[in-house]
Amino acid sequence: MENVLPHSLFTDFDIELFKGGKHYKLYEKFGAHLIEKDGVEGCYFAVWAPSAKAVSVVGDFNYWLEGEHPLNVRWDASGIWEGFIPGISKGDKYKFKIHSNHRDIKTEKADPYAFYAEHPPQTASIVWNHPHEWKDERWMKTRKSVNALDKPFSVYELHLGSWKRNMEENGRSLNYTELAEELTRYVKDMKFTHVEFMPIMEYPYDPSWGYQLTGYFAPTSRFGKPEDLMVLIDRLHQEGIGVILDWVPSHFPEDAHGLGFFDGTHLYEHPDRRRGYHPDWKSLIFNYGRNEVKSFLISNAFFWFDKFHADALRVDAVASMLYLDYSREEGEWEPNIHGGRENLEAIAFLKELNEAVYGTFEGIQTIAEESTSFPGVTKPVYLGGLGFGMKWMMGWMHDTLEYFKKESIHRKYHHNEITFSLTYAFSENFMLPLSHDEVVYGKRSIFGRMTGDEWQRFANLRTLFSYMFTHPGTNLLFMGAEFAQSEEWNFQNSLDWHLLQYDYHKGIQKLLTDLNGFYRSQPALHELQFSEQGFEWINYGDSENSVMSFIRKGNDQQEDLFVICNFTPVVRERYRIGMPRAGKIKQVFNSDFKKYGGSGISNSKEISVSDTGCNGRDHSAEITIPPLSVIIFKYFS
Repeated sequence: MENVLPHSLFTDFDIELFKGGKHYKLYEKFGAHLIEKDGVEGCYFAVWAPSAKAVSVVGDFNYWLEGEHPLNVRWDASGIWEGFIPGISKGDKYKFKIHSNHRDIKTEKADPYAFYAEHPPQTASIVWNHPHEWKDERWMKTRKSVNALDKPFSVYELHLGSWKRNMEENGRSLNYTELAEELTRYVKDMKFTHVEFMPIMEYPYDPSWGYQLTGYFAPTSRFGKPEDLMVLIDRLHQEGIGVILDWVPSHFPEDAHGLGFFDGTHLYEHPDRRRGYHPDWKSLIFNYGRNEVKSFLISNAFFWFDKFHADALRVDAVASMLYLDYSREEGEWEPNIHGGRENLEAIAFLKELNEAVYGTFEGIQTIAEESTSFPGVTKPVYLGGLGFGMKWMMGWMHDTLEYFKKESIHRKYHHNEITFSLTYAFSENFMLPLSHDEVVYGKRSIFGRMTGDEWQRFANLRTLFSYMFTHPGTNLLFMGAEFAQSEEWNFQNSLDWHLLQYDYHKGIQKLLTDLNGFYRSQPALHELQFSEQGFEWINYGDSENSVMSFIRKGNDQQEDLFVICNFTPVVRERYRIGMPRAGKIKQVFNSDFKKYGGSGISNSKEISVSDTGCNGRDHSAEITIPPLSVIIFKYFS
């Protein structure tokens, strides 16, 4: 094989942007790129290693021998090593052998910008490209309207490896192309608007569920090739289903082949252990103040929007990025330059990230997993916010699950727990999450937290889901909850699909399908889902009966919905609720229908609104509220 030939994909302007932290498409420059030079086919390699005194490409093609194919360092002090190696082909395995100036250390690293990697526990990068012809033109052209904040977001979160397994082949996980058919059909039948994939970027350790990344630009090879993931996303888009990717810019593992101590120095991680190491996850924290690292991370976000047509990124562990004292005791952290605990560099990074992606990709969203009261997470950057589209409503999740764990007879003493979320529901654009984090580590499944006898447990679950879908905000449900998975989630096993042979479990699945359809069809549930104008209490104070009632509003008053929740198994007959005007109302939803496993108690087809005052209103209606249920009414004249 010929020696490495001088070549560069970088212009002087590229270098200027990279060093300034403003190059957002580094995946077009760094890594391994199959090209032709002077009529010779081969591969151009580039890697950032400013503290190296020598860098070689090692791989199958040179028996992994250091020095056989040395790269050339650029003259411009950028720290970039590059070169063209003739004869390298798609599928060749490689790493970078880096000889550091720092203590004469040698490291052998996977390519941070690799498009493909070996199946763990193997760790080499693989030369690859993306030979996929997209067929989702209709989705991409209309995404701006269907993926907007006034449109339905009903998200089905899943872990690809454990959603469904092929039991005829030793319980192996389904691959991307199998999922393209089975998952797409299921999500469409269930009427979810979006799927969210727990991290699908390459990761070495299965029990991390993908949250400890080593290959930020490489879809995990566990389920197939990169273009196979494109097939999956493409197929979802063709059926009108949006794709949210879990993204982890908050930390990365210390695995020897990964980003840590990359060129013998703290290149990607912050050099101060108080800011560069996460004690909870035993992982490293990015140095957000280093321009080249900022370019790496924002380029990675661009990559998934650009090359894989992602519709949103759910950004993991934002709270850990925002605060210098996150999970640290006194003396284990150092204040910022103003004496505060905010991580000013991370905050600046998040603002720049959101401005960059929203300014470049039409119709996308970013969603923050953020558990604190940090102000303005979903406010635009120009108004002083972080610029996210949505934020997980962790307070609602905690209070609601705690409430539903209580026996119904005691709930009247905890009524504030189920109403409290409405005091701050419009301070951010909230997504209501019942996520994977709530069904592991002894917390039990969502169904497993429900109280009472068998009928009441399923009725409680129906009530929980119906309340969730009528509460302001968007919704996220982790796989298995939609048919009342009994056991905690285990990433090593398939969901318990056999439960669907039982009527109560089928009833929950039918309920979720209808809730998704109802949410999508009713403007009052999504047009103003982040606005105070979209919600009005009827009665939040009936703690004695554990009943609450409210109005959900859209842009058209005629489409208003009147929601009544009964959190006890007691039927409330002739229950009077205040109404805004005279007319007739009809029941348009009832979680107690027999088809869902309920008792079948319902209201007549029409109910006249009288001029009897109630709940501070001049008009009212008498209704029957079924046990442990949510019912919804609408004016029809």
